[in-house]
Amino acid sequence: MSGETAGLRLVADVGGTNTRVALFNPADGSLHALRDYRNADHSDFATVLDTWFQDVRPASPDQACIAVAAPPNGDTARMSNINWVLQGPQLARQFGIGRLRLINDFQANAFALPQLRREDCYTLQQGATATPRRLAVLGPGTGLGGAVLDLHTSGPRVTPCEPGQMDIAPRDALQTALWAVLMQQHPRIYAELLLSGAGLQRLYHALGVVEGRATHNLEAAGIAAAGLAGSDPLCVAALEQFCALLGATCANFLLANGCYETLYLAGGILPRMLAFLRGSPFLARFHDAGPLQATLQRTALFVITHRYPGLLGAGYAPLAEAGG
Repeated sequence: MSGETAGLRLVADVGGTNTRVALFNPADGSLHALRDYRNADHSDFATVLDTWFQDVRPASPDQACIAVAAPPNGDTARMSNINWVLQGPQLARQFGIGRLRLINDFQANAFALPQLRREDCYTLQQGATATPRRLAVLGPGTGLGGAVLDLHTSGPRVTPCEPGQMDIAPRDALQTALWAVLMQQHPRIYAELLLSGAGLQRLYHALGVVEGRATHNLEAAGIAAAGLAGSDPLCVAALEQFCALLGATCANFLLANGCYETLYLAGGILPRMLAFLRGSPFLARFHDAGPLQATLQRTALFVITHRYPGLLGAGYAPLAEAGG
């Protein structure tokens, strides 16, 4: 796609494993020249972006918004799941971009929420509020991120959060046994340790120890596939524990930020296991909040099935810091 980019915004979603880059058209919310790159094939984000410019050959866009799986500190974002540092001014100069903003990847997901259509989401639980003014988003992937969106008359305001670093505790005898195994290697059990791709692997192997079953050298995708197919009881059990822990963590996230009206679940893992998630202990653990159980039973719960909410949100995010 060579030629004119006037009015279009360069958007990117830089995750721990993959990076997606596209051009966003604000007139209709469409994405163009979208490319998906494996981070392991590139030394840094600038190399990814250079590859995209060579692939697409657009004129340098006037503006860009880069969503990063890290909490940006001003014009710099240091990623923890991959050894990349993004510096906004340097990127803008290198690629001839007039205005460039770095935001957290779940900030981008949050900015996308008001733009999602009914067909972009899967409903886990109907909500009781017709027009919610506060929306939350949380999701497992390479890590576990989250954010809260407040809909003000002056425009949306997003607060990025780090739910992946919240401590989590066992809720029953099996989880207590799992914690005993996990703490032999991990002195601190926090949400992202278990609620991520690598976390599913940790749950699978810990369950093998607790239940005295042989485990195999499976990646997270293999565990999920066997669990969803029902072909391996240990993989099924690992997925069930993953869902149970996710339900409890979602409840704790909302209890901490007071966003009881609507929660969206994002990330690449959950859209592949919608039926399993609905039938899992997720909802029971989400509701298990003592005196606030009824409140959480009225919370709308959706899984985002739109393929690129991070790019969509980076397209709609204001480029001025005051907007988010």
